Amino acid sequence: MKKTYKIEVDCANCANKMEVAAKKTEGVKDCTVNFMTLKMSVEFEDGADVKAVMQQVLKNCKKVEDECEIFGI
Repeated sequence: MKKTYKIEVDCANCANKMEVAAKKTEGVKDCTVNFMTLKMSVEFEDGADVKAVMQQVLKNCKKVEDECEIFGI
């Protein structure tokens, strides 16, 4: 399953850090962050609890960029 989320992030470097953090999250198969459109596309592992995984993605992203936000989770 693949979902796209609107994000808030201040710079391209921070967006890259968010992408790396999200990819390391258990349950995430792949992730792409587009700074220009402020969107994060997440592909989930089969059977993953999307809501729980995205809560963990947000926690992991806030560790590298504490002012970031992911909407719609």
